[in-house]
This record gives sequence, C-alpha cells and structure tokens, in this order.
Amino acid sequence: MAKSSTTKQTSTAGRPRDVAPGVGFDPAAKLGPDERAAAIETLKTKELDVLVVGGGIVGAGSALDAVTRGLSVGIVEARDWGSGTSSRSSKLVHGGIRYLEQLNFALVREALIERGLLLQRIAPHLVKPVRFLYPLNHRVWERFYIGIGMAMYDVFSWSGGRPPGVPHHRHLSRKQVLRNMPGLKKDAFVGGMTYYDAQVDDARYVASLVRTAASYGAEAASRVRIEGFIKVGERVVGAQAHDIQTGERFEIRAKQVVNATGVWTDDTQAMIGTRGQFKVRASKGVHLVIPRDRFQSNTGMILRTEKSVLFVIPWGRHWLVGTTDTDWYLDKAHPAATAADIDYILEHVNKVLAVPLTREDVEGVYAGLRPLLAGESDQTSQLSREHVVAHTVPGLVVVAGGKWTTYRVMGKDAIDEAVAAMDGRIPESTTEDIPLLGAEGYPAAWNRRARTARSFNVHKVRIEHLLNRYGTLATEVLQLVEQDPALAEPLPGADDYIGAEVVYAASHEGALHLEDVLARRTRISIEAWDRGDSAAPVAAKLMADVLGWDQETTEHEVANYLKRVAAERESQLQPDDESADRVRLEAPDIAFGFDEDDVVVGGGRSDGAEGAKASDEQVVGEKTSEPE
Repeated sequence: MAKSSTTKQTSTAGRPRDVAPGVGFDPAAKLGPDERAAAIETLKTKELDVLVVGGGIVGAGSALDAVTRGLSVGIVEARDWGSGTSSRSSKLVHGGIRYLEQLNFALVREALIERGLLLQRIAPHLVKPVRFLYPLNHRVWERFYIGIGMAMYDVFSWSGGRPPGVPHHRHLSRKQVLRNMPGLKKDAFVGGMTYYDAQVDDARYVASLVRTAASYGAEAASRVRIEGFIKVGERVVGAQAHDIQTGERFEIRAKQVVNATGVWTDDTQAMIGTRGQFKVRASKGVHLVIPRDRFQSNTGMILRTEKSVLFVIPWGRHWLVGTTDTDWYLDKAHPAATAADIDYILEHVNKVLAVPLTREDVEGVYAGLRPLLAGESDQTSQLSREHVVAHTVPGLVVVAGGKWTTYRVMGKDAIDEAVAAMDGRIPESTTEDIPLLGAEGYPAAWNRRARTARSFNVHKVRIEHLLNRYGTLATEVLQLVEQDPALAEPLPGADDYIGAEVVYAASHEGALHLEDVLARRTRISIEAWDRGDSAAPVAAKLMADVLGWDQETTEHEVANYLKRVAAERESQLQPDDESADRVRLEAPDIAFGFDEDDVVVGGGRSDGAEGAKASDEQVVGEKTSEPE
C-alpha cells in the first residue's frame, strides 16, 4: 500500500512561489500535495515569526491575520482543515439573539458587526442571508418583549458603521405566519416575527480561509501533529511536529506559537506543563438533516426549549434541525450522536409541525463540540461564548472560547498578543478589508452566470451551485471540465456535485483522504440519502489520479469511509454517550491509521541540525495535541 501521496499534476501556482512568505499576494496559490510538501520543507528549515497550531476557523483566521501584517507564518493541523468543531456547527453567522436575554450586549454587537463584514466584503459567495420565523405563543406581552429584542438586534447590526446587509425584522399575524410556513400546526402559535441572520458552509469557509492565508505566503500543512514544545529556559521557541502522512518527525522553530486548538486547548497546554488561567469545557451539539419536502416553509424557524433554542435552517434541498447542548467528556475527535439526542430534537420540533417528523425522515446526523470557557454554571448553555487570549508562558499565546462568527476578532486578538512580545513595529490587523479567495468580483460573476453557462456549455443551475461554493474560482473548476468533459458527470447518489469538484478538492484545496472530500469539501456525508456510500468509489478513483494512489490505497480509502458511515449509523442507535462513543470508535481513524513500522521516521531539522541542539533547550510534552 502506498504510504505517502504523490501527485500526477504539477502546480500551476508553482513552488518556489512568486511570493515570499509574508510578502505580496499570489491569487493562484493552492493547497495541493506539492504545496504541502514545500510548506513542510520550509517549516523544517526556517524560523517563523508565528506558528499557529490548529487548523480550525480560529487558527486559520489567526494565520491570515499574521501573514497579512508582513510576518512569516506557519499553520499546522493534526487532521483535515476544519475537521473538528469548525465544520460541525449550526452553519450560522449570527449575533445570537438569545444572548440578548442574557444581557450580553457586547457579544451580540460584536458578532453582528462581523456578520456584516462576512456578508458584504469578506466572503459574499459563502455567507448568505437567511430568514427566520420566531413563533409567538402569547398575544400581548411576548410580542412586546421579543419585539424589543428584535429592535435591539437591528440597531446593533448597524453599529459597525456599515449597512447590515440584511432586512430589518417584521411582525406577522397568525395568518401571515401560516402563509410563510404552512407546515406548522395552526394551534401552535398566535402570531410571529421574522428576522434575518446569515448562514455559511462552515467547512468550505475554513478551507478557503487557509488557502487565502497561503496566497499571502503562509506555510500551511494539514495532517501534521504537534507532539511537544521546544523551550529555552522558560520560553517556548518552537514545537516538535509529526507528519502523519509519512511518519517523519521534525522541529518547527518560531518566535511565537499560537495555541488555537479549540476543545483540545487544555490538552495542548498540558504539554507545556500549565493549563493557564482558564479551562475549556466541551459541549456537544447535534443536528439532524431532513429533506426539504418533509414540511412546507419558505423560511427558517427558531424555537425556545427548556435548555436553549432549536433552529430549523434551510440548507439547499434539506433542513438542518438542531441543536442540543450537553457536556461531552469522551473522544473529542469523533463526538457521537445518540438515539436520545435524535429523539430530543424530533420531540421539540414536532411540537409545532402539523405532520410530525419520524426517524425515517432523518437523512443525515452530525455532532460537534463547542469549546466553552468553563465557569460556575453547571449548564453548558449558560457558559461563556466570549473568548480569551493569554500569554501563559513566554513564546506561547493561547486563544480559546468564542463563537464561529467572531473568528476574525479572535485571530486579531491572538496576533495582537503575539506581536506585543516581538521587537520592532508590527502593522495593525487589516483582515476586515481582506476578502477570501473567490470573493473579489463575485457579484459581477453572479450577474454573468447565464453567459458563463453558455460559454462552458453547462446548465445555469450548475453554474449557480459552483459560484456559491467557489465564488470567482468556479472558473478553475470549469476549466477541469473543459480538459475532461467526463468530470461534468454528477457523483452517484449526490447529483448536486460533479467529478471536477473532487479533483479540485485534491489538487487545490488540501484534501488528502476520501473523507476530506465527502465530509468537508462537499457535504455529501450528511446530505446524501446513503451518506456517500455510492459516491465513495467514484470519488476515490478521481482522487487517486491526482494523489498518485495505487489500487490498494484507493480501495483502503473507500473501505475506511464505509466503515465510518456504518459506525456513525450504529452509534446513533445507542442510548447514551458512552455506548455511542464506543461504537463510533470501532471505525478506523484515518488520521493516525498508518503502521509506523512501515515508514521511515525522520527526526531533527533538515538543515543538518539534528543532534546539534543547544544545551539549554528542552522538549516538553506528550502526544496529546489534537488541533481542530
């Protein structure tokens, strides 16, 4: 079996790149296998200004913030980009209307300002307005009470000095509610309100964010696990890294290291011998994926529950229904939904639906973990969604907590803390004005979609799908179809996606395993009725052509994916977290599934520094770090 990946395609972006780390901009930058290998070589041989540990939304945001200040930056991720919390969210970019009731006005205001930036400047191709209905159960006091909150929500959305990018809230009569959502029980409400937030394909956003950081010169490598930190005296000066793809171990030197590992924050801090001034608590959130035709509605919905809120979110041909909010103390890489979680969601949404949903209506299920700052409350729904940044030891900055929506602010704050300890004058953050790759020119590309469809002889609906996933980079996907028309064929069981998207994921977006494509570069694993079983063999063959897999490796990737799907299905039949976790972990872990006896394990630095470590240096830590 092939133990390392090689590519049959050469990079058009080229390495060495036209752009030096931290300098300029390369719009053709890719996250392909050649680029990964070159990034690892640089990580081995060059001291960085900043090393970011963790390739979730906050880590990626930190890397982009640092590199666009002119710093040399590396970012490593133990698994796939965004494979943890960042791809398993409610897929909302929102202020959090329930936080108003907690009087957390500053958090709501900050999040709404960020929502406006993402909608209108940073990623209009990935972040879209979405309308929600808030059903009312009481005629007078509730409309007044909720109306005040909605008005505050509208006001806060203007406080960033820019238009909010979404309409204001509206009051609806009972008849108007039914007109918007005919699938509701007629006696479940007396009226309602509609308001707007935004939604995002969270996994695609993270991959795009990392690629944007790479376009400015950041060295990005997934499947690289940090196993310890290097210290000189009390100061962290780098990290011990392990390339999971090849088994090679090497050192990365950096003036500042940023720990952005989400729910693994405490584990990563433990490697340095300190947990800092705070503790991160993992809260499990489960979502169900329901076919769009199971109930009639032209709007999403938010419902109050005894613990928190429940969202019904339009998602292409589906609804996302969730979430739960419960403590999770088990495996952080593979949180598992239980039968109890699914029943809880169905029970609460069925209280307002005219035709109740059943287990047979559930096509997909996913569970994610929120990294909450632990406090006095026993309920995770009451724990802080705010973030903290701390310099727990010299050379190591920790950023933890927060919300997906405010990732940019978290990244800015983390890098502000890191550069405060550096010599010289470092520019301020500029990320509020930096669009992701594919965002610049998106409105014009959308207006020209009919012409693009004719130019490439592709249906306009397909062009719209590609534009809403890749923005102006959709032409790169279409060029693959021009080169090989067979890549225009939809994937089996997932006709929203075409073969070219699989090839593009492997050649441009850092997908190294089949799961990376089916679960994150596309959302086939939660959207397809068979969760990707039918698409897996075809997608694996397409990836093999890019990554140089032999037949045995290709079959192994398919088998691993099918085992993952089977384990997830079985775990969702279990009554509690412990049994669900046990069943889920029966599937192989592709991130760490190689046999170390079959690979050449390297150590030290590739510049010949192995064995020449300064006498005052020490390596601290164990193999516990699991960046998201």
